[in-house]
Amino acid sequence: MRFGVVILPELRWPVAQQQWRRAEELGFDHAWTYDHLAWRALRDAPWFGALPVLTAAAATTQRIRLGTLVASINFRHPVPLARELTAIDDISAGRFIFGVGAGGTGWDATILGQPEWSSRERADRFVEFVTLLDRLLREPATSFTGRYYSANEARSYPGCVQQPRIPFAIAATGRRGMRLAATYADTWVTVGDRSADHPLEARSGAQVVRDQMALLDEVCAMVGRDPRSLHRLVLAGVSLDSGLESETRFRDTAGAYAAIGVTDLVVPWPRPTPPYAADLKTFERIFAR
Repeated sequence: MRFGVVILPELRWPVAQQQWRRAEELGFDHAWTYDHLAWRALRDAPWFGALPVLTAAAATTQRIRLGTLVASINFRHPVPLARELTAIDDISAGRFIFGVGAGGTGWDATILGQPEWSSRERADRFVEFVTLLDRLLREPATSFTGRYYSANEARSYPGCVQQPRIPFAIAATGRRGMRLAATYADTWVTVGDRSADHPLEARSGAQVVRDQMALLDEVCAMVGRDPRSLHRLVLAGVSLDSGLESETRFRDTAGAYAAIGVTDLVVPWPRPTPPYAADLKTFERIFAR
């Protein structure tokens, strides 16, 4: 199993860069940040843009893979986004992973002054967004006319360092989103059961994820994808307990997910206060290799 860490984009760079460097020193396989304009209880707290933070992280690290977990379609358009992703892929020397989801409700959904999309429209936009972005990152010139997104001879020179393009990590729990993951992604992402009123401990969380992966396998079969070729990433901390209370608890947590076929487990970098409050010394003991 590979391990990753989410570092919230909340600290000024002289401090934040120490976290990204330390994540690499601890041996994490990948490090991520959230892509929001405002997030939950931290709406009125310091918060920086995901892509500039990841660009700086790429310049201050050498080995660790970096990505969005996950980018939101609420406030992005595939054409300018493709340019930004190509730049990060170049600066990171091919270490970037583009994590993307359908976007959520709340502040990010209405912050540009638009009404909140219906579930159907959000799903339709997600399909169109990923389809167009895939073409933009693969092809030297792209024209596309969709219901929600369009491109007119958009250029992509010099293209991605990683070929045929930057790998996608697609978050999805429904059949339609999973079809997108099975078609376009290298990695499928889940946070478990979003309706849970508290983070589920490992045994219950693994049951939820196992049921989701069973559906994912069905969808892979429908599109002719070998399900074994799709990485399965669990993001803990929101709906799933991360097990960071102790080394024993984390070992049990990681074991529970590994046993059902999860390939990647991502946990939050400890904060002194909620959300993600945890002891940094314990965290370092868990991951020191």
